[in-house]
Amino acid sequence: MHHLIRLTHAPDFAEIFIAELSEQGYEAFEETPEGVLAYIPSELYQAHVLEEMQAQYADFLLAYTVEEVAQQNWNAQWEASYEPVIVAGKCLIKSSFHEILTTYPYEILINPKMSFGTGHHETTTLMLEHILELELAGKAVLDAGCGTGILAILAYMRGAGKVEGFDIEEWAVENAQENAILNHCPDLKIWLGTIESVALPAEYDLLIANIQRNVLLAEMHEYAARMKKGGTLLLSGFYQKDVQDLLACAAAHGFTFRGLKIRNDWVALNLHFS
Repeated sequence: MHHLIRLTHAPDFAEIFIAELSEQGYEAFEETPEGVLAYIPSELYQAHVLEEMQAQYADFLLAYTVEEVAQQNWNAQWEASYEPVIVAGKCLIKSSFHEILTTYPYEILINPKMSFGTGHHETTTLMLEHILELELAGKAVLDAGCGTGILAILAYMRGAGKVEGFDIEEWAVENAQENAILNHCPDLKIWLGTIESVALPAEYDLLIANIQRNVLLAEMHEYAARMKKGGTLLLSGFYQKDVQDLLACAAAHGFTFRGLKIRNDWVALNLHFS
């Protein structure tokens, strides 16, 4: 048996709640016009997880209900709703079951399982657009909190000389490694851990962090410590109202504003390290 959780929430919060629940053993999700359906094996269900989320996101998690349901084919349901994504007319994001006749300069095969990053969320799309605009030939790239590995994979495809990524979740690391193999990126290295715990000896020309506001603020000094002079920092996972706080924190660590992209109130920043 499984428990089915129905979340009703404010717009644009689906992937935040999916990411939160993924860390608690939830194994399948479905987005609906009202919110998110989340499934977890009944033996793993813990009521306090939802209670704590409700308290943390009281302004955005409007309501939730819980019911017990019989086992289903989650993968078949996910495949029925997962559509391919085209970014800036140049990059196609698809899964192994999609048949696309049109060709694009960059085609990324992503089987996301429970990891964040399929190109559907605004933050992922904005970061992909930034990466498409950068000159990466021979550059060293680090993807902090890599999820599916989609951003690191595009950097690799665009000619980066060294690409590494890490995530705090073991299943995300395994998923990113699988996606790297699917996309013929044998030298893409994915590590398990935090930016403090993972041994990262190199200095990077490009550091990518699509996480969330509080983590970005807390880790800004770590990003600066790993950047080459003249390097680029791409940040996303936050709203327009958070931009000034992030710019102020970044400026205190040697970063200057270069540009931004906005979609549906989500923002991706391009910063220069001097």
